Amino acid sequence: MSITGLAVRLASPLPRLESFERYLFIGPHPDDIEIGAGATAAKLAGMGKTVAFLCCIDGRYGSSVISPDELVPIRQAEARASAKALGVEYVRFLPFCDGGFYELDELKSAIAKVVGKFKPDVILCPDHRVKAECHPDHLNVGSAASEIAYFAPYSGIMSRRGAEPAPVKAIAYFMTASPNRCVRTSKELLSRQLDAIFSFHKSQFPDGSAEGRAIAMYLRIRSLDFGLRCGSLHAEGFRMLDVTRMHCLPEA
Repeated sequence: MSITGLAVRLASPLPRLESFERYLFIGPHPDDIEIGAGATAAKLAGMGKTVAFLCCIDGRYGSSVISPDELVPIRQAEARASAKALGVEYVRFLPFCDGGFYELDELKSAIAKVVGKFKPDVILCPDHRVKAECHPDHLNVGSAASEIAYFAPYSGIMSRRGAEPAPVKAIAYFMTASPNRCVRTSKELLSRQLDAIFSFHKSQFPDGSAEGRAIAMYLRIRSLDFGLRCGSLHAEGFRMLDVTRMHCLPEA
């Protein structure tokens, strides 16, 4: 760590992710939030925090056996049931077409309106700065959510998107390779995460599918890996930026 980075860290310590009250998880497709941060969502809901899910992309091309128009309502129903299994009742969907077939500025405005209405303290979304992500929906949602997280408190900018301002205090990226904050979870929370994915998102992970087995193994290993990094048996990792770190402080 550089001297400047150390100075920022000492002058403005990064808060614990669990220290806030209102959390908006913004995912590209139904199932991405659960895969990226399902155990954390369950933990926060269990702590009595206010937690909401926003799915931005309709996931219509996520099956080779179900037609796109039939798949959209199926995936929405799966997402609602999965969220409920994690203790989350508030689930919203945006109508943007799977595969990047939409205007990014329209996506930003739609996210802004939900942020302005829900008024989260923290926005959680995919990390769009990772090197290994190729899906445009993941990259677009992470980028759009980042911009809105920063501009959310500015009423003039939010009003130009047809949205109310919101007191967003931090953004936390899941599906990240550069975590700076861990949320300690548990074997029980990991089990709830896996159940939320594989018991409810059947259109994506039919019973016994090879992809489902591979993702389940990955999530178990990731949980243990992040746990070792933060002195716990199980954890989820996030790249978190508070208001101080969102702008003009690359060392942070």
